[in-house]
Amino acid sequence: MVNENLFEKNLEEHFPLARRMRPRSFEEFIGQKQVLGKGKPLERLISSGHLASLILFGPPGTGKTALSHLIAESYSAEFSAMNAVTSGVSDIRKISEEAKERLMLHGKKTLLFIDEIHRFNKAQQDALLPDIENGRLILIGATTHNPSAYVTSALASRTHFFEFLPLNEEELFAVACMALKDSDRGLGRLKLEIEETALKFLANISDGDARRLLNMLELIAASAPLGSKISRDEAAKSIGRKVILHDKDEDAHYDCASAFIKSLRGSDPDAAIYYMARMIEGGDDPRFIARRMMIFASEDIGNADVKALLVATSASQALELVGMPEARIILAQAATYLASAPKSNASYEAIDSALNDVRNGKLLDVPNHLRGTGYRDAEKFGRGEGYKYPHSHGGFVKQKYLAEDRSYYLPKEIGDEKRLFERLKALWGEWPRKEEKS
Repeated sequence: MVNENLFEKNLEEHFPLARRMRPRSFEEFIGQKQVLGKGKPLERLISSGHLASLILFGPPGTGKTALSHLIAESYSAEFSAMNAVTSGVSDIRKISEEAKERLMLHGKKTLLFIDEIHRFNKAQQDALLPDIENGRLILIGATTHNPSAYVTSALASRTHFFEFLPLNEEELFAVACMALKDSDRGLGRLKLEIEETALKFLANISDGDARRLLNMLELIAASAPLGSKISRDEAAKSIGRKVILHDKDEDAHYDCASAFIKSLRGSDPDAAIYYMARMIEGGDDPRFIARRMMIFASEDIGNADVKALLVATSASQALELVGMPEARIILAQAATYLASAPKSNASYEAIDSALNDVRNGKLLDVPNHLRGTGYRDAEKFGRGEGYKYPHSHGGFVKQKYLAEDRSYYLPKEIGDEKRLFERLKALWGEWPRKEEKS
């Protein structure tokens, strides 16, 4: 008779390291403390013993699939998986029938894990509803996209959304150490010694993705003799990356990122392109660069050039569609545009100034004429009375929008913002307005 357990164990030995190191318990699960920490929403839901349908969304390699397996095991549920790219309504119906039979014969529920659930169209999502409604299927969907934009309202009302965040470097370091020490599933039998600086380097270039980190570790281990001691330079060479001018305090990543932003702010496209090249060649994930440019577009350019945010956002989206190395051209186009654009931090200063007022207790009553009128007794209390509809007055009419005048948005007389500044002065008679004393 064939020993099935032995067969499965032999098969598992050929799985990639990232698959072998999938956590076997909630204690082994690393990351996502914002939802899985003691007393946090997802932890409370799991601990309650109530198995509910979930949609987990966030970047790759953050533990969405791993957690789904743990949840299924903790509730002794059958784990069925499908990928939304390759599956259709007929696959859902087949799993549904199997789940019905399993529940009737064995009293066992089925947990259906759907990867890339954002790819399901409305008909496919609707096909899930009856089985979720009657509890025959427990759904856990995973996606790298915000489900609010892709999941139908009917399915959203029957599921709980939880956002997964990229793992930080400390968490990735812990993942690497666990894999190196584990002799059963990991690399422990190879007795590799990887220097702490090398592990930190790998954690840094993994961009929060534990799967990417473990894949790099496996690649390094494949070319290292038994019992090797691996330095940062050797680790970088094994994965085909260069370590560019890392200093003893390993601040080069942060220094280059800082210099990149300051060069954009200083309107020097040559310097900005140089530091971008340093970051790309040094192993920084291009998505990090794209995110920084989107923030910069609003923080440092704002309304001085209203196209800046569109350029930065389009570059980030194009990066995901095109990928590297071609996307370097797209990032360069965005960087040179942002560096050359007029600069204003007026929007950035406006929101921080308003937040400061709110946080320090400067809470102003909403003027009665601006209050909502769509609830019971609103008319009785005169809500909305006296409001002047701007479109009935040629698009603008003077009226009070704050109980006391405050000056938050102080536009610069630069670029597009100069035009906005002139318009505000023409509308209100003066800008900024004089603040009233409380």
